[in-house]
Amino acid sequence: MAKPLPPPTVCANCGEPIPRNARACPACGADERTGWRETSIYDGLDLPDDDSEGGVAAPGARRPGSLPWYGVVVMIVLLLVLGLGAIGLLP
Repeated sequence: MAKPLPPPTVCANCGEPIPRNARACPACGADERTGWRETSIYDGLDLPDDDSEGGVAAPGARRPGSLPWYGVVVMIVLLLVLGLGAIGLLP
């Protein structure tokens, strides 16, 4: 049986520090069976860096594709005007 490789100081899969005699990464579970890969399947994907801590969005940040509150109000007013004009209540 092959001698297991010593763990790296930082996990290649998740970037968390690995304790000296660990048998698996405490954060993601990568272990000697995966060969303590120096590269990850996610290398080269050009994913954006996570600027928020703990996965929580920064205050004031909007989700992609969401409208600000005033955009929703304008849309409702336009729909009301178009609807009232269509049924003949507006001159």
